Amino acid sequence: MKCQYVGADVLDLAETMVISSDGLIYEPVAFELSPQQRVWQRTLQLIQSRLQEEHALQDVLFKSAFKGAPTALPPREDTILWPPDACRIHGYLYVNKVAGNFHITVGKAIPHPRGHAHLAALVSHDSYNFSHRIDHLSFGEIIPGIINPLDGTEKIASDYNHMFQYFITVVPTKLDTYKISADTHQYSVTERERAINHAAGSHGVSGIFMKYDISSLMVTVTEQHMPLWKFLIRLCGIIGGIFSTTGMLHALVGFLFDIVCCRFKLGSYKPKSDALLDGHLNSHSALITENSKH
Repeated sequence: MKCQYVGADVLDLAETMVISSDGLIYEPVAFELSPQQRVWQRTLQLIQSRLQEEHALQDVLFKSAFKGAPTALPPREDTILWPPDACRIHGYLYVNKVAGNFHITVGKAIPHPRGHAHLAALVSHDSYNFSHRIDHLSFGEIIPGIINPLDGTEKIASDYNHMFQYFITVVPTKLDTYKISADTHQYSVTERERAINHAAGSHGVSGIFMKYDISSLMVTVTEQHMPLWKFLIRLCGIIGGIFSTTGMLHALVGFLFDIVCCRFKLGSYKPKSDALLDGHLNSHSALITENSKH
């Protein structure tokens, strides 16, 4: 939809309304992406699908796929030949640390004592179209290279009267590593969409609704490295243990080999003392025989 037909704002549980004019910018654009932007969009969607299948790939993807690459939609490299038919909303908003609802719907928002309202009566229903793309959505300090769950999301409305809902759980996160130190937030999201049809009992308001809830718990991520001296001590202990174990095994195998292969085979092995005694007896018998002949 065009920028003059939509409005974005936040309403939280404290009934505090955050006006979009504080930090959001409405930019008329074409909904169809340029070839370069489409490649960026597909790459981001591919990374999101890989992260959902295997979360362990996250570290690899951050270091390789997006190393030195922009995590925001690149500017359009060509010139559109038709009037802008969409609105790009970008910027920031300061919200209270309570549950709230960030929504984009028909009409500009106007505050009143019991909440707020949108001037949607002046907009024709035929012009409703809430097909949208989410290039980036984050809470807290922006960290380059981090891919959020909703980045790269693309939704196409099948009906002009359509509602898109995102239920977001935000977890405060504190990073304290050797590369970065920041206070940010990570979140998980559940999606839902449906067509608004009052005659069929599907009531609601057309638009994009992001209902977020901030968790009372905080996740702290720290990074610690082992000192060099402790590593050398552990390495020496491991090497000494290997040599000691190898020596014990060698002695045990030699002992078992001596018992099984030598002592249990009759006539195959005789101690040296027995061999000397037998030789002495044999020579003595020969001498007695010769004397008897004389």
